[in-house]
Amino acid sequence: MLAYLMHRSLQMVATVFIISVIAFLVIQLPPGDFVNSYLATLSGGDQITQDAVEALRAQFGLDDNLLVQYWRWISNLLMGNFGISFQYQRTVLDLLEERLPLTLAITIPTALFVYALAVPIGIYSAVRQYSVLDYTFTFVGFIGLAIPNFLMAILLIYVNSTYFGGNVAGLFSPEYELAPWSVGRVLDMLSNLSLAILIIGLGGTAATMRVMRGMLLDELSQAYVETARAKGLPEWKLILKYPVRVAISPVLSTIGFTLPHLVSGTEITATVLNLPTTGPLLLNAVRSQDMFLAASIIFILSVLTVIGTFLSDLLLVWADPRIRL
Repeated sequence: MLAYLMHRSLQMVATVFIISVIAFLVIQLPPGDFVNSYLATLSGGDQITQDAVEALRAQFGLDDNLLVQYWRWISNLLMGNFGISFQYQRTVLDLLEERLPLTLAITIPTALFVYALAVPIGIYSAVRQYSVLDYTFTFVGFIGLAIPNFLMAILLIYVNSTYFGGNVAGLFSPEYELAPWSVGRVLDMLSNLSLAILIIGLGGTAATMRVMRGMLLDELSQAYVETARAKGLPEWKLILKYPVRVAISPVLSTIGFTLPHLVSGTEITATVLNLPTTGPLLLNAVRSQDMFLAASIIFILSVLTVIGTFLSDLLLVWADPRIRL
């Protein structure tokens, strides 16, 4: 086990280094740079002299070659300095500290909601195959897979505002947007959070439920299940101890993609719902080619993916020791 951990740790270090290079280069792929995006937003931008443009590039450090820019960025990053956002003229760390708590307040309950709901439903649907509830869960699951989260958000905003006079977008209703903190404001935020969690988590719940159901159905048809049942093992104990432990492996493997979602949220859905998470921040940074902000967020998400994959591997080894062989 120790050799396995050391091997995986070395792989993580090498992967993170490669990711840092790719994350930085991806932001440089579109033609132009932040100065071009910035000038495009100015009225009369075609009258700005070339000397002024070059001065702006020098001010932002964009006149150096990619190797110098990468080294400046990664060396500062290793010391905890994520750089300055060109667009917001604030440190990237300040922007992340401002958005991250609200992001986690939405995405952590969403992740718990997905796994707490999908796994039991998947188990029940497999054990009670072709029952009324199995058909019902399957129908709801197909809807969740077929309708994108952002489209579901638009539909709920329309229905809630048209027929119920309510508010879905944002964390607060208009009357509580600028109000001081109170019990009413907290309850209003929780009600809006619950809708956001439902919308963002619906697709993940449907997918995880289908995976759990399919894998468990495959395991329930194995000979060892019939053998254990013939020996008189209680049905619930038989299912949870053997086939569920094997069937849950693909679900555990998805944890590697959960950690980055805890930071990014669902970018398009968060934008539609006007949620102040890091997802819309990343979209704006990519649009404006805000190099340090976009590269730092992509790098953080990638590192979290690597860490999440490592945790998934450990859970998979625990669930099925044959994996480490």
